[in-house]
Amino acid sequence: MGVKKILVSWSSGKDSAWTLHALRADPSCRVVGLLTTVNVRHERVAMHSVRRSILEAQARSVGLDLQIVPLPWPCANEVYESAMSEAIRSAVSRGITHVAFGDLFLREIRAYREQQLASTPLRPLFPLWDLPTHSLARAMIDGGIRAVVTCVDPRQLPPAFAGRPFDPSFLDDLPPEVDPCGENGEFHTCVLDGPDFCRPIPARVGTIVERDGFVFADVVPETEENESCASK
Repeated sequence: MGVKKILVSWSSGKDSAWTLHALRADPSCRVVGLLTTVNVRHERVAMHSVRRSILEAQARSVGLDLQIVPLPWPCANEVYESAMSEAIRSAVSRGITHVAFGDLFLREIRAYREQQLASTPLRPLFPLWDLPTHSLARAMIDGGIRAVVTCVDPRQLPPAFAGRPFDPSFLDDLPPEVDPCGENGEFHTCVLDGPDFCRPIPARVGTIVERDGFVFADVVPETEENESCASK
């Protein structure tokens, strides 16, 4: 089998960034782009609530094309699936063979992704699947991931965790029942630097608000950086 030509399903968070890192370490894989859904009403990544400008800066820093799937808000499931089907057709037409996901252990999520791709030429990849999340979270931080917690489910984690850096202190303070990677939806992150970034993204934590049953921390770009990695 030849080299896999891969799109990474990119949420803007730490798991996506570590998935990219794992794939780039594998000589049988060639990552050619990032695939992201964006809420067009608010111009943000769903759930992570990351601004499109930050998302685009991430793509520039890792040196990959960004394929954005625009979604309305609210978005019915059939609308989502239609938009994703169009994105899959586009990927196939460009010779892409695989889509990689940062899922860790939720089997129903994995089954859904596999079902989405089952009738297409694309095959799913799960590079981080079943890795122990306690050691994985520490490995991400030790490996250079720098992220901010942008969304907290207050039913599972105190709201004060929103806006905190994803660092050893954050992990030490988590309640014992909370997964350290937030795989059960306890929290979501935005990555500002990592081992595959050519430069960190200058940003700060802005307003923290409660909305739709979640607590969101806005990550605000400090500057408009437009320099590409190729120019460094």
